[in-house]
Amino acid sequence: MAVPTQASGADGRLPGDAAPLRDLVERTLVSRRLDAELAARFPVGRRLRVLDVGAGEGVQTLRLARLGHEVTGLDLDPRMLRSARDALECEPPGVRRRVRLLAGDARATGALFRPGTFDAVLCHGVLMYVEEPGPLLAGLARVLAAGGLLSLLVRNADALAVGPGLAGDWAGALTAFDDPHCTDHAGVAARADRLGALTATLAGTGVPLRSWHGVGVFTGHRAEPAPAPYRQPSEAELEPLLAAEERAGATDPYRAVAPLLHLCATRD
Repeated sequence: MAVPTQASGADGRLPGDAAPLRDLVERTLVSRRLDAELAARFPVGRRLRVLDVGAGEGVQTLRLARLGHEVTGLDLDPRMLRSARDALECEPPGVRRRVRLLAGDARATGALFRPGTFDAVLCHGVLMYVEEPGPLLAGLARVLAAGGLLSLLVRNADALAVGPGLAGDWAGALTAFDDPHCTDHAGVAARADRLGALTATLAGTGVPLRSWHGVGVFTGHRAEPAPAPYRQPSEAELEPLLAAEERAGATDPYRAVAPLLHLCATRD
């Protein structure tokens, strides 16, 4: 079974949902946190072996390769792989040499790679399309080296009621309190996770949770009707917005109601 990925156009818009600002905030905050976690765990200048599961169009795969890391991007969707390969062709030769793009199911990583192959494993926006996350997480843990970092980006089940509530859909909000199933911004069926359950599952794999942050506290919740036509914010407008999102994502109680959670776990 294919695991859907969130396909976005060159302007960052998702199909059926003109929300490039939400996507920009998500990419920026996740990248900043990921870089901080890697810097805290590994010596400066060390070339890491990275697996990007559900790599999509290769945003993180290429970004990390540009930073000097050896990156394997894994995705099951041939359209996403074509987009990633097209983007890779535009990179300098040194970056191209550091990237492998492979077709494969996120749930098969334990069978595709040898144990302890990677210093860091990214699994961003994938668990929401898998009904039972335990086996997938066990496979990711298997290929993670001792001292390695596991980075997860998941939909937050404890915040599912916020979007319908903001839109005045009270029946939808009441349902969302108890039902982790939802649709993503592209209208694809998805599922959300609760932090407590993921914490327990990660501990059982031997890769315990070390830190977590909320993503998109102010900009990530979907509310209807759609907002006014998008206007790209200026740099002067964007920086305080990102600062506010970053602060909220690291601060209780705000982070608990973020639509997405960025979890970082480490194999001791």
